Amino acid sequence: MRFDVVTLFPELFAPHLAVGITRRAFTSGLVDVRLWQLRDFADDAYRRIDDRPYGGGPGMVMLVEPLLRALDAVRAERGEVPVVHFTPTGRRLDQAVVQEFAAGPGAVLLCGRYEGIDQRFIDRRVTHEISLGDFVLSGGELPALTLLDAVARLQEGVIPAPSHEQDSFGDGLLEGPSYSRPERLALDGDELAVPAVLLSGHHGEIARWRRERSLERTAQRRPDLIAAARAAGRLSRADERFLASLGL
Repeated sequence: MRFDVVTLFPELFAPHLAVGITRRAFTSGLVDVRLWQLRDFADDAYRRIDDRPYGGGPGMVMLVEPLLRALDAVRAERGEVPVVHFTPTGRRLDQAVVQEFAAGPGAVLLCGRYEGIDQRFIDRRVTHEISLGDFVLSGGELPALTLLDAVARLQEGVIPAPSHEQDSFGDGLLEGPSYSRPERLALDGDELAVPAVLLSGHHGEIARWRRERSLERTAQRRPDLIAAARAAGRLSRADERFLASLGL
């Protein structure tokens, strides 16, 4: 799997690819990341890759020609692959999108800046538009790093399967609460104890408690995910009985 990142700031990526548990995916080559400096594909002495927008308005627009040359250079090495543009107008990045990319050959990740990319390039070359959410960032580098990290987690051998399977959204629901030592904690005048079931050693009861806490948290915070899980047939009869006990 290979991701080619076209960016004005390749130096932002190296620190993130070299630390943390997901570095295993990058250093081993499970996820091959190539960085391309867009200014290398400018055709003037100033290495200009942007210009003022037609029709007026603030900011600058990234030019088509340098982007075309950068994409052609990538394709010369690896052929046709998905081309991703990160934009607030795109499809929301969620675990389903991550899983699609984790199972594929990789992609070209375009990290836009300024007021955006000339629409003609988007119309003719971009295959996927992805958004992190309903807010605006300064560029596409953070969304690209987010996608790379999320994809790396799902590669075999990077993280033990039970770990990422129990993550939030691993089964379409939010993950429940976690606890560690000490068993009892004095805090703000109260004694806070770890739920007794987690200390019982009864694996079946622990699994049920975790499932119920996951359902409860999801119902409280993201009822849309409960509806989606129900529509997809991912809720068992036991799940439905528990949700009914919550009045859902």
